[in-house]
Amino acid sequence: MAAAGTALLAADRPAYNEDVVRLFTIATVFWGVVGFLAGTFIAFQLAYPALNLGLEWTTFGRLRPLHTSAVIFAFGGNALLATSLYVVQRTCRAPLFGGPLLANFLFWGYQLFIVLAASGYVMGITEGREYAEPEWYTDLWLTLVWVVYLVVFFGTIVTRKEPHIYVANWFYLAFIVTIAMLHIVNNLSVPVSFFGTKSYSLFAGVQDALTQWWYGHNAVGFFLTAGFLGMMYYFVPKQAERPVYSYRLSIIHFWALIFLYIWAGPHHLHFTALPDWAQVLGMTFSVMLWMPSWGGMINGLMTLRGAWDKLRYDPVLRFLVVSVAFYGMSTFEGPLMSIRQVNALSHYTDWTVGHVHSGALGWVAFVSFGAVYYLVPRLWKASRLYSLKLVEWHFWIATMGIVLYITAMWVSGIMQGLMWRSYDALGFLQFSFIETVEAMHPFYVIRALGGVLFTTGSLIMVYNLWRTARGDVRAEEEMVLKPAIVAATPAE
Repeated sequence: MAAAGTALLAADRPAYNEDVVRLFTIATVFWGVVGFLAGTFIAFQLAYPALNLGLEWTTFGRLRPLHTSAVIFAFGGNALLATSLYVVQRTCRAPLFGGPLLANFLFWGYQLFIVLAASGYVMGITEGREYAEPEWYTDLWLTLVWVVYLVVFFGTIVTRKEPHIYVANWFYLAFIVTIAMLHIVNNLSVPVSFFGTKSYSLFAGVQDALTQWWYGHNAVGFFLTAGFLGMMYYFVPKQAERPVYSYRLSIIHFWALIFLYIWAGPHHLHFTALPDWAQVLGMTFSVMLWMPSWGGMINGLMTLRGAWDKLRYDPVLRFLVVSVAFYGMSTFEGPLMSIRQVNALSHYTDWTVGHVHSGALGWVAFVSFGAVYYLVPRLWKASRLYSLKLVEWHFWIATMGIVLYITAMWVSGIMQGLMWRSYDALGFLQFSFIETVEAMHPFYVIRALGGVLFTTGSLIMVYNLWRTARGDVRAEEEMVLKPAIVAATPAE
């Protein structure tokens, strides 16, 4: 009877497309290491300018947008695509809409976008705006790829066999739809010629600044927050083996977050030519974001109610839980920095850099690491990860790297802001700009060392995942785990 029941369940289970999820998972790990290496190198360039090497292709100005796009769109984007396509199939009990053809186009099309953007950054072929966006031909290609992504994801939801749409899919869908809108509006431009790379934005002046920060802050809000919250709502309960603490709270979290986030962009333009009412609007909605953001954090952490002991021996769950804690910290710090009086000190300083990286490394990267550690054994049909001890090493080394990075940038940024606004008895600036740069040098070295630690942790992950995909298990860990498994088996 048991065998018949198992066979019936297997026959009822749809044929999920795991090949494309495997490809996106490999791309996530690969681009992650590339992005972390690039970030570490440019961190050393700021501390030691000779590392610019005197070549136009290796200057900080070319490599900084390369690093930013590599970690956000290459590492983070592939992580979102891998996890969303995995989650939507299982929570909808339906294979990907469009079959392998659309799925494979989505993978290879997205990798082509990454290569086009990266080559443009290195060669200086960008729109030259705040985010150094790729030129018009890359924007058009990404638009096509993103439409296919929407078709595949939404089509899978429409053809689902499960009547309920799980909350993770709401967050993923909001991320896909909103990023499409942001991308199209922000990149409206007119090419100089059909065969040339140069184009001009349709916006100019303060309108261009507002459009870019509407795009920039909502790229954080929907690409780096909403999408990864979808990841949190699936992988934290799965790894903790507990249901979401409050499904009702998750729905409130979703609707409040997507309504409030879209208005917060103008807080990046305090004390500029932007009208005061727009600046205050951005600040007000940023402060209001505290509530839904912390509602999501509480929901994620309270999912571990009754399972906190798992953190002692499950380093994968540790990655996921600490990422939620970093999410809570970053979403406290962000609204704080949006207040005009605080912004007067923090803006244009390294405090902002520290804030961004506490979210990017602590929240985005850690939840992605946890999701990848969860996925790889299941996608490659391994019994378990090659080594949980190596996951622990990765966790602690990366955590030390983050702490060094963000504390160095907090101290450097606050010192920077105070030096810029320090006056002598006659009302003259007390410090020249170069004196602030000299004072920041030790903190730039510490930040670079933090990057070395974080990158080292990612290389440990690569080795661990490679051995896992081969089906290897560390013998000494296997011997330790076996008695625990036997002891936990109930007597018959």
